[in-house]
Amino acid sequence: MLLIIMDPLGNIPLFHSVLSGVPEENRRRVMVRELFISLGVLTLFLFAGNHILAALGLQGPTLSIGGGVVLFLIAINMVFPHHGLRTGTEREDPFIVPLAIPFIAGPSAIAALMLMASREPNHMSKWMGALAAAWAVTATLILASNKIMRLIGQRGLRAAEKLMGMLLIMISIQMFLNGIEQYLKYLRAAGQS
Repeated sequence: MLLIIMDPLGNIPLFHSVLSGVPEENRRRVMVRELFISLGVLTLFLFAGNHILAALGLQGPTLSIGGGVVLFLIAINMVFPHHGLRTGTEREDPFIVPLAIPFIAGPSAIAALMLMASREPNHMSKWMGALAAAWAVTATLILASNKIMRLIGQRGLRAAEKLMGMLLIMISIQMFLNGIEQYLKYLRAAGQS
C-alpha cells in the first residue's frame, strides 16, 4: 500500500521537471538528499505523528487539507509551467519542497503511517519494515530515472508532466475534500457531546 501511495513511477517525471534547472552533475546528489529527507520525515511521523499533531493543537483533517492545497499549487505549476509559482532559485536547487515533501512523503503516506501506528502500535517494527521496503523501491526507481527518462524523451516528459499535473490536481482536490469531510464529522461528533 505504501509503495502505491508513494508512487515512484509517477514521481519520475515530476522529479525531472522540478530538477530541470539543476545542473546535470548535481541532480543525483539532490535526489539522494531529498530521498533521505523523505525517509526521515516518514519515519518521524510513523513513530510520533499523532503526538506532533496533538502538541501543535492540530486535528487530523489539517494534514489532508494543507497537503491538498500545497499539492494543488504544485500541480498548477506543472500544467502551466510559464505561469506557475516557481522562482529562479527554486528551479536551481529545490530543498525539501516539493521533492521530499509532498512528492514522496506526502500527506497520504504520512496519514497512512499514522493510521497504521495508531491502530496497531505493537507492530511498529513491521510498519518500519514496510516503510523501508517501499522507500527502497522508490529510491531505486527515482535514482534510475535518467535511464527511464531517456526511453520517454523530452516530448514524452512534457506530456507526462502535464498529465501528471492534471492527475495531481484531481488528487489534491480529493485530499482537500476528504479533509473537509473528516473535519465536518469531527464537528458533528463534538456537537453531539
